Formats: sequence, C-alpha cells, structure tokens
Amino acid sequence: MFCPQCGKEAASAANYCSHCGTAIFPPPPRPMKKLYRSRTDRKVAGVCAGVADYLDIDPTLVRLIWVATVLFAGGGVLGYLIAWIVLPEEPLFVPSTVPSVQTAPR
Repeated sequence: MFCPQCGKEAASAANYCSHCGTAIFPPPPRPMKKLYRSRTDRKVAGVCAGVADYLDIDPTLVRLIWVATVLFAGGGVLGYLIAWIVLPEEPLFVPSTVPSVQTAPR
C-alpha cells in the first residue's frame, strides 16, 4: 500500500505513513448535525440554545452575543424572529419499546 500524500510504500497494517505521518485510512466522516430550536434549554423560543448546541458552545455565550447584536447592530431582534419562524423544533425523544422476553409456563 502506498501513502496518498508522499507516495512512498507503507506497511500493510500501518495507519499512518512512517515517512510523512499522513493518515493512510482517514477517519470516517461524522454525520451532519442539524440546526434545531431547543425544547429543553429555552428562555424565549430556544433559538440561542439550538445555535449553541449546533456550534458546540455554551448557550449563555450565544445569548450574550445576540444581546450585543441587538444593542449595537440593531438587526438582532429581526434575526431572532426569523430564526424562530424558520428553525424547526428539536424532535422529541421517543424511546423504542423493546418486547419483553416471555417465558413458557411450566
């Protein structure tokens, strides 16, 4: 097997090239995240918490940035209202029912 970066031959069981350090088998791609309004962490409509969850940051930071946008730029209220209308709510978690194992009567 050959390294895709430097073209030198690598051992067949190697995960990384011994010459340049490039991953020979790149990790599988992560599934795409979807942007939703939060159902659990909401102050008004869950928009800020949904954006924070999508970006993997603290919801309080997103709320502070949104307030700063409202105060200094003026477009924050309109943007929040549009996001409230456009973003779907986070889907409900519905646990799957696993059938119980029935034992035969003795």
